[in-house]
Amino acid sequence: MGKVTGFLEFERMERKYAPVAERLKHWGEFVEPLGESATKTQAARCMDCGVPYCHTGCPVNNQIPDWNDLVFHGDWKQAALNLHSTNNFPEITGRICPAPCEAACTLNIDDSPVAIKTIECAIADRAFEEGWTTPDLPARRTGKRIAIVGSGPAGMAAAQQLARVGHEVHVYEKHAKPGGLLRYGIPDFKMEKDVIDRRVRQMESEGVTFHCNVHVGKTITTQELADTHDALLLAGGSERPFDFFVSTPGRELAGLHFAMDFLPQQNRRVSGEIPPAITDPSDILAKDKHVIVIGGGDTGSDCIGTSLRQGAKSVTQLEIMPKPPVREDKTLSWPHWPLKLRISTSQAEGAAVEYSVSTTGFSGENGRVTKLHYVQVDARMQPIPGTEAELPADLVLFAMGFSGPLEDDVVSDLSLPVVPRGRFKGIDANERDYRVPGQPKVFAAGDIRRGQSLVVWAIREGRQAAQSIDTFLMGTSTLPR
Repeated sequence: MGKVTGFLEFERMERKYAPVAERLKHWGEFVEPLGESATKTQAARCMDCGVPYCHTGCPVNNQIPDWNDLVFHGDWKQAALNLHSTNNFPEITGRICPAPCEAACTLNIDDSPVAIKTIECAIADRAFEEGWTTPDLPARRTGKRIAIVGSGPAGMAAAQQLARVGHEVHVYEKHAKPGGLLRYGIPDFKMEKDVIDRRVRQMESEGVTFHCNVHVGKTITTQELADTHDALLLAGGSERPFDFFVSTPGRELAGLHFAMDFLPQQNRRVSGEIPPAITDPSDILAKDKHVIVIGGGDTGSDCIGTSLRQGAKSVTQLEIMPKPPVREDKTLSWPHWPLKLRISTSQAEGAAVEYSVSTTGFSGENGRVTKLHYVQVDARMQPIPGTEAELPADLVLFAMGFSGPLEDDVVSDLSLPVVPRGRFKGIDANERDYRVPGQPKVFAAGDIRRGQSLVVWAIREGRQAAQSIDTFLMGTSTLPR
């Protein structure tokens, strides 16, 4: 424990954001780091609890009190080693994770948890700046070949773990660059893509081979990969979006799009993968438009921030759920993730957010949407008579989540069952060994298995699947479970 009375002496402090007017002018990250001294002070607030609930709040079970203590004492290099022992990509989770560890922090009982996410990101970024994050080469090669389908966080975590114990690892990505959702779904203002690129370079140095623009199940059969490798891991995403408006009046109008048709386009423009000059009529743009975002989660917020940076005339976000309380009931929720009102950085940039609203239809002119029709709903989400209204809408973005994996490539290629997991679906593999039933050497991890989830959960599943694959190939494994 760094400072016994630290949590009594120091107030919680987080990273600051650049002013809205400034950050809306560019696509880069706008979070301003605390600095070494302030970060050490925040680390001093950690109580080193006898039962550190932050461990269980964190899906990868980061040893949070340990590296908080190391930061407080100035041993940043050891802190980085400790952090990387449980998390392959802390610089990513330190940017985009919602921090369930902070919700579980003992100090969150008093609404002032340790700034765990801020400290995590500071450790990871410093490790790169100081040159401590170097390729971790295996002591020997096993001669085993592994194919991984999907280069998102689950696939990348598994690939790195398996390469480090000496296996030959090949990662297949259907898009032009590795990263999956990290690269094509998350806007650059939340995470610039050189964060991914430097990890890819490290992994290539460790022996991982990336095969991009290869759509497994389309340009190459999944069985071909299984036949030419000793193990196959399916680590694709949950890409099938929910569409609750299939039978809604006006659904055929132009200007209605899924979020994941909108967001990747802008990411490709920023990276130069497609030209920034807009000439293609298929481009989805918010400039000078009234934009409606349906869905109140992270994807919806990403649509807001992207629309505002593109120059939208107005942005309104609609959420069918009632407005959450500003403060949760700690006696009912702690140390679990609480339901409470959260204002995202994108919402704070100028969006109007409406709760308890159900969309009833769309109308337009000349085949394009111009209005969205809605009704207020009660606590049971039933329409309230007499509350019907409309909003101007030139672009409507559906950000209501994803139901499961696409079923026209690897799933159909191997005739795999896709089973319900709550309101989502995933490949039928369990968390004990990640084996796909009926497939002798096929494994599944990440969103394709568990359904839509957090990046940190994908990293956890990739790491655990790697341990299972290593055990399958070698009879035992030294990889952490």
